[in-house]
Amino acid sequence: MNRRNALVLAICCMSLLIVGLDATIVNIALPALRSDLDTPVSGLQWVIDSYTLVMASLLILSGSTADRIGRRRTFQAGLALFTVGSLLCSVAPGLGWLIAFRMVQAVGGSMLNPVAMSIITNTFTEPRERARAIGIWGGVVGLSMAAGPVLGGVLVETLGWRSIFWINVPVGLAAIVLTALYVPESRAPRPRRIDPVGQVLVFLLLASLTYGIIEGPSSGWLSVEIVGCFVLAAVALTSLLAYEPRRPEPLLDLRFFRSVPFSGATVIAVSAFGALAGFLFLNTLYLQDVRGLSALHAGLYTLPMAAMTAVFAPLSGRIVAARGTRLPLILAGAAMTAAMLPLTQLTATTPDGLLIGCYLLFGIGFGLVNAPITTTAVSGMPRSQAGVAAAIASTSRQVGSSLGVAVIGAAVVSAVTGPMATGFAAASHVGWWIVVGCGLSVLTLGVVTTSGRARATADRTAAELIEA
Repeated sequence: MNRRNALVLAICCMSLLIVGLDATIVNIALPALRSDLDTPVSGLQWVIDSYTLVMASLLILSGSTADRIGRRRTFQAGLALFTVGSLLCSVAPGLGWLIAFRMVQAVGGSMLNPVAMSIITNTFTEPRERARAIGIWGGVVGLSMAAGPVLGGVLVETLGWRSIFWINVPVGLAAIVLTALYVPESRAPRPRRIDPVGQVLVFLLLASLTYGIIEGPSSGWLSVEIVGCFVLAAVALTSLLAYEPRRPEPLLDLRFFRSVPFSGATVIAVSAFGALAGFLFLNTLYLQDVRGLSALHAGLYTLPMAAMTAVFAPLSGRIVAARGTRLPLILAGAAMTAAMLPLTQLTATTPDGLLIGCYLLFGIGFGLVNAPITTTAVSGMPRSQAGVAAAIASTSRQVGSSLGVAVIGAAVVSAVTGPMATGFAAASHVGWWIVVGCGLSVLTLGVVTTSGRARATADRTAAELIEA
């Protein structure tokens, strides 16, 4: 890896750092947010999901836009919006404003990770070097997760929850300047056209589904409002599947999903990041509301998980480069499943040693899963489609995060009886079982999607895309 390429990788990783920090820092601050803004659990879910929902809706559009107008230009615009959104979040006067400003952050965030991955893909053209770069990229996920809980805990304890958004500002500004100086501009040879109808249908699908799941426990699952949301989601999905194949250049190219490894990678991403989001959401509330820990102490409890992710993410990249995606996916699914099984019997007095052991094992599993997801998504695809393929993989991650918080939060809220401090541990069992199911999904698909027959479908799909 030459110095210039290494510098481009480092700049791209800065965007991942602030996005990753934002996720874990906001989670550790949820109890403080609830106390200061007097919000129910559903309000906390929206603080997380307003961000992931908007980002998931715009990632594919951002990827294709970057291929058209320039990846460096789009990347810089995303950094600027994310930085401004962070500043606005820090001065939000109420819950509604905070949710709105989180959406501004998300618009900027949608221009960062998939575009950065496209820059990396076009910078590192040799497969083994690309796999190593993606492994480093995955390691930054672990670094941000490791720093986020502790840094967030310190900031919440000393300066209040608003300070958690300040950390993005200097990193964002530095990344903007460095991008202008060192990242070369690049575009796709044949950029895709904008698909406004497809974009609206994707947003309607994700927004109505997420709203129905989050508000279902309070509004009633059979209420007109909630049933209407699910009907709208079904109509949007049906319309999307019917409309997109007719477009010469659709927002969501359904031909990608003829590849079994690619389709499997998207489901694995949804499962893995749903498990992570659910874990962070439940664990933060458990440690602070049930165990009575401070934000800082809760962050320190989570540190072993994040540290294992930081260690095993780059290791996963090396394994993928040497042996392919099958082994890390199987190990990831097995570790995530085994880690969460003991928490299905969680109580207010569960021994600290058992908790730490579960956190360590979950961190190993999550650290192993990210590199094979990305490698599978972009490998074999024509370079002109790299931005779209990476954006679909990133979209799957955000959809998983959004659904993880929505589904697991709704299931636990529906099961809570009595005060949160006494009833949450027992009610959380259903949430931990859902996380276990996500781990089993990763394990099963890791076996199925890496077979020789599955790889043959990837080769055929790539050939069809090149011919088209």
